[in-house]
Amino acid sequence: MEQGRARERAQQEPYPPFGKAVRVPGQARCDASAPVSAPCEPASAPASAPPASARGEHTHSEPPAPGLAPRPVRRHSVRGQILQALRTALVGGELVPGEVYSAPVLAERFGVSATPVREAMQQLATEGAVEVVPNRGFRVTERTPRELAELAEVRALIEIPVMLRLARTIPAARWAELRPLAEATSAAAARGDRAHYAEADRAFHRAVLSLAGNEQLLAVADDLHRRSQWPLMSAPATRHGDLVADAAEHTALLDALVAQDLPVVQSLVREHFTGSAG
Repeated sequence: MEQGRARERAQQEPYPPFGKAVRVPGQARCDASAPVSAPCEPASAPASAPPASARGEHTHSEPPAPGLAPRPVRRHSVRGQILQALRTALVGGELVPGEVYSAPVLAERFGVSATPVREAMQQLATEGAVEVVPNRGFRVTERTPRELAELAEVRALIEIPVMLRLARTIPAARWAELRPLAEATSAAAARGDRAHYAEADRAFHRAVLSLAGNEQLLAVADDLHRRSQWPLMSAPATRHGDLVADAAEHTALLDALVAQDLPVVQSLVREHFTGSAG
């Protein structure tokens, strides 16, 4: 029973932040802040080899613990946690644009097998955050000023008409319900927390656009939003003051939507896309 509980705790334990060193019994200790090519410190051999489940892996041959019914391994949960950690590392600048990262090396830092890391990286590749480098790994995307301008233009073409229509039809009370989301972006900006700002920013825009009742619109808009966020959030030039100013535009946008001031709505959204990280 104790072994079964230990394995269950190991599956449920959240992964540490990307920038922290990870130690897994029987594996090397890697410093996540070191270059990818840097060797890992050899780990001392444990007295007895730990079960595969303690390493974040699962085996088909290992029998279930006595008294516990077999249950499927939640592989998607592992991949989801790794994906979230990698996204945080991207917006935090820990994964550097232009650099190539190998799935096995990243897996060492998370204390898991390379498979969920590779799957998470493939998802990031579909989002345009990284690109596959055959036989090497994944390169973090670098965007040119032209590419960023094109993304901003497409976002404006999609979102401005929708917000203008919503401004004419949505009552003020519904916009008031979005105030906490705008305040969350302001709080993250005030702390200089780029990772949480990126999440709060997307949550705010999704909430506004969701009032249109179009799921396809939400999917396309969110994909464009992510693609425009990665390089800006991780760039050293993105200053604390820029985040604070971007967050203030969310509150100003809600005010304009409540007032049904269509020219101000259009101007705010266009400026928000072209001159900010949001």
